[in-house]
Amino acid sequence: MKTKEFFGKFVSGYLLGNLLAMALVIVLLCIGVKYGLEWYTHHGEGIVVPKVEGMVYANARTLAEEKGLNIMVTDSGYNKRLPANCILAQSPGEGTTVKEGHTIYVTVNSPSSPSFSIPDVVDNSSYREAEAKLMAIGFKLLPPKYVPGEKDWVYGILSRGRRVSTGDMVSIDSPLTLIIGSGMYDSEEEDFDYVEPGYQQFMTDESATEMDEFEEITEP
Repeated sequence: MKTKEFFGKFVSGYLLGNLLAMALVIVLLCIGVKYGLEWYTHHGEGIVVPKVEGMVYANARTLAEEKGLNIMVTDSGYNKRLPANCILAQSPGEGTTVKEGHTIYVTVNSPSSPSFSIPDVVDNSSYREAEAKLMAIGFKLLPPKYVPGEKDWVYGILSRGRRVSTGDMVSIDSPLTLIIGSGMYDSEEEDFDYVEPGYQQFMTDESATEMDEFEEITEP
């Protein structure tokens, strides 16, 4: 077989046709993948997230669904100046561009004030220490009530006139009053001599009886 005939088989019309067909299929696949992904992911399309913060949850959900978005409650808080189920925060924020079907995560206002456990401050800390711990939790403190005892030592806690103890759950809206020592003590606590009632009289009477038993002896 001559060299010309050998190479002629590789450049035959049948082989070239197959090669062109394969190249065309590859190009079509690339184009299909590109535009198919863009269509599937809505490339270049976006929805501007509306402001739902400050809205009641039911109204915010309606608005989100009209925009083609979802909404989900992930946390709750409490603000007594806002109505119950009002949205306190949202993510993503207003004006963010997202794809259709994206979820807006929101924090809603609780219908009642949260309650917290009273920390261990009674008979365990000074007024300043107890004040710092309670205010860090979020409690509001009224002016303290003073009782006889060690100065600035915490002897108790009152909530709306009721004494509360460590571990009690108290509403954050209930102000607390700390019962602390004034640094002064009642006069009843001072030391004094105690005499058994009637003891002194008993001793006097007994002594008198013993003296009556002796007779006076006179010299003859």
